Amino acid sequence: MGEFIKTQNSFASGQVDSEFFARDDINGLSQLENMDVIAGGGLTRRRGLVSVADLRSTARLIPFSVSEEEDYLLALTDGHILVYSDGVLIRDLLAPWNSAAHARLQYAQRFGTMIFVHPDYEPRILKKTENSFSLTWFSFSRNDADMTVNIPFMKFDDADDIKITVTQNAAGNNYATFTTSAPFWSDRHVNGRLLLLGRQWVITKYVSPTVVTAYTNGPYTLPSSAISDWAEAVFSNTRGWPCSISFHQDRLVFGGSRDWPAGVWMSQVGRHNNFNVGTGLDDEAIFITLLSQRRQEICTVVSSDNLQILTSVGEWAISSKPLTPSVVDIKQHTSVGSIASRYLPPQKVEGATVFISATKKDIRELALDELGENYNANDLCALSKSIMTDPVDISYNGDTHQLFVVMASGDMAVLNKNSALGISAWGVYKTRGLFKSVAAVGGETYVVTQRDSSYFLEKFSDSAMVDAGRYEFSFTASALPLRAGGHNPKKIRIRKISARVLDTKSLFINGARVSLPNSVYEDGAPGYDGDVTINVLGTRGDTISPMWTLHGTEPFRATILSVTIHGWYAI
Repeated sequence: MGEFIKTQNSFASGQVDSEFFARDDINGLSQLENMDVIAGGGLTRRRGLVSVADLRSTARLIPFSVSEEEDYLLALTDGHILVYSDGVLIRDLLAPWNSAAHARLQYAQRFGTMIFVHPDYEPRILKKTENSFSLTWFSFSRNDADMTVNIPFMKFDDADDIKITVTQNAAGNNYATFTTSAPFWSDRHVNGRLLLLGRQWVITKYVSPTVVTAYTNGPYTLPSSAISDWAEAVFSNTRGWPCSISFHQDRLVFGGSRDWPAGVWMSQVGRHNNFNVGTGLDDEAIFITLLSQRRQEICTVVSSDNLQILTSVGEWAISSKPLTPSVVDIKQHTSVGSIASRYLPPQKVEGATVFISATKKDIRELALDELGENYNANDLCALSKSIMTDPVDISYNGDTHQLFVVMASGDMAVLNKNSALGISAWGVYKTRGLFKSVAAVGGETYVVTQRDSSYFLEKFSDSAMVDAGRYEFSFTASALPLRAGGHNPKKIRIRKISARVLDTKSLFINGARVSLPNSVYEDGAPGYDGDVTINVLGTRGDTISPMWTLHGTEPFRATILSVTIHGWYAI
């Protein structure tokens, strides 16, 4: 048998899947639970959670940063927006969305204003004034001269063959009766807008599936025949509302709607309520439809160096600078696709846009190539796909370099990422209960937890050794299968296992508690720094199972810099 000493002093790849167990170039682990990979490549027990507030129901968390000095956390519950400042509830606003609607609710923020959109709800504006918050309707700007509204209009596919016969109506000179060539109207059309005869019309009364009454602000001339050249307001109770939203180059951007999922509408420059395309001047509104061989459903739009458009089947970008109606340089760069049924907000991580793919198994990093011309969608969890199981929320904390992904199971996948130091390590967080939502704001990471049948707002804290003041949690790190001398051993005889630790007060190696000086348990005393060892004598034919597992159950700090195995092997 050949003697070996095997030291692993970097765990920078985190937990990896079993298909990579035979690789020599991966500094990973077969299991990483409730631990983080630190900047130097070592491991440390995760921070505990401290209680912030009790919640009346489950909630979706949204960060709301007004400035570097003014941060708020929004907790959306059933019919309410709870506004927190430094963990203190300062406002409870009534909101139109029930809990079921939260999954598709999207938002964009500019200074102290956040606009919410949902395909089934008229957009709302959350505004922070000097001393208060308010939630109001989003309204398109009006033209005082003729009271028209600067909302986009278009002809929908199901109206292509519909002709409208216009006749006078007894209600007045500015009223008309619209009769369609086939059943088309419903009571949802009331208060909706049409564009025909060069005028905007408001539908005032539903009569039948073929007849409605409409009003226009001014005189009109009756046409001599039925009209086929007419359009509807893009956004309405009938056609639905914007699905996604962003601000880009001082334009408000709506991406997709319920009835036109591939459309992109951009407001006039600096006039975010005005979507009038006018005569195509540089600062006027823009409308485009994504065209390709596959049906595109826009999932979200992201303002970065370019305007990124993430659809259900691919990733597009508009690179025009400045972006004008006459210059819209748009193309599809990659074909990964995003989740359409739920809004998982893309995160800015080290200059790239990180999003969850349509398969719900990939976390992709959308970044420009070295020439700055084409985007690549690199897979951030290529080594750890088994960790990703049905994600339901995501947030990135730039202060701690951590990406948090809440999964439907109630566990949380956590990526410790620091490209400058070569760290890209996935692990799993678990708590006594379930994680439901996550948001990072002001350098803090907040979570919604469900414990038994109750819901709580909590946050991670460096000083917390347990969760919510009373729930202890264990941590585990297990080695990859041992490779010795570049080979897969047939038999292994281990003589001892040692770990180099920092500020550690409790640690088990392969189930055996390591011996630490009694002084580390004195009140206020630092943990132990140095090497700890357990002696292991025995031959193993199972060389796939981990040779060592670090474990802890007590509420004490633990940091591991390296692990060394001494022994013999046969191939």
